Amino acid sequence: MRSDRKHTGFIFFLAGLLSLVMGCRQPGPVSQGSPAASLQGDLIIFHAGSLSVPFKVMADSFMKQHPGVRVMLEAAGSVASVRKITDLGRNPDILASADAFIIDRFLVPDYADWNLPFATNELVIAYHPHSRKHEVLTASNWTQLLLDPSITYGRSDPNSDPCGYRTLMMLQLAEAHYQQPGLTEAFSSRHRQHIRPKEVDLLALLESGNLDYIFIYRSVAQQHELPFLELPPEINLGDPLQADRYLRAQVKIPGDAPGEWVDLSGAPTVYGICLLRDAPHRETAEAFLRFLVSPENGLAIISHLGQQPYPGDLAARLDSLLSVNLP
Repeated sequence: MRSDRKHTGFIFFLAGLLSLVMGCRQPGPVSQGSPAASLQGDLIIFHAGSLSVPFKVMADSFMKQHPGVRVMLEAAGSVASVRKITDLGRNPDILASADAFIIDRFLVPDYADWNLPFATNELVIAYHPHSRKHEVLTASNWTQLLLDPSITYGRSDPNSDPCGYRTLMMLQLAEAHYQQPGLTEAFSSRHRQHIRPKEVDLLALLESGNLDYIFIYRSVAQQHELPFLELPPEINLGDPLQADRYLRAQVKIPGDAPGEWVDLSGAPTVYGICLLRDAPHRETAEAFLRFLVSPENGLAIISHLGQQPYPGDLAARLDSLLSVNLP
């Protein structure tokens, strides 16, 4: 199935969404004794590139509720974001990863005490109205169509970005699903010049006509009003019911030391977030995390922007994590 749904206008959409989230709860003048007035200064958040739009909306809404706070967002591939902490000594308050496993593997327990899954996603193939042969693209012919010598496609770097290694996992699963041995090698050996550090870096190449197709998350395609091809649940890494099947896909990413590699198995796409142990603005960070897991605030924004909140009572789970990991 191919999705060609368009939104009315991205800028107006975000503005309308922010108004919806704030609603009638728009704060009036803040008294000096109110909780909003007590939060002051910066809040530093490292986050996956695919979270750029929802975290920008969340940050704007949070700062309206807390006028004394300045939220500083820094987007990168999730693996690259972790490396800023472990290798470069950077010290944000919060890290949000497109793969919850990355937090568990590289940050817990040395840099963070816990990891909270908070959202899900799936892979799609996005294109543009100018993309060659998009009129005949289907879930049954995309492997042949994209390998046509006249077609160009892009993907993100599997060594720095979960979307990159999930693309390789998806291709491995597609080999079995479509019974096309060698499919992963055929795709990964072509157009290597179009690999970018994170998936959102591919958007400009697609929209400018330098690429016909990109492998990307469904939420990002929707946020940027791009038509996209939905992939079967057996391969899109978005269906929890297919978890056992996804395990068949295996990739390696760089480990903690030069020459070391970490084996990753395929799994449903789950985003994770953590509070860094040495967070410089812990009180504000905890307030933002509570904002994020609130159904009428952060989770509403995530849902409106194409992702599903992770199942369960995230607010209760966060309270439990914060209560047992006091500074």
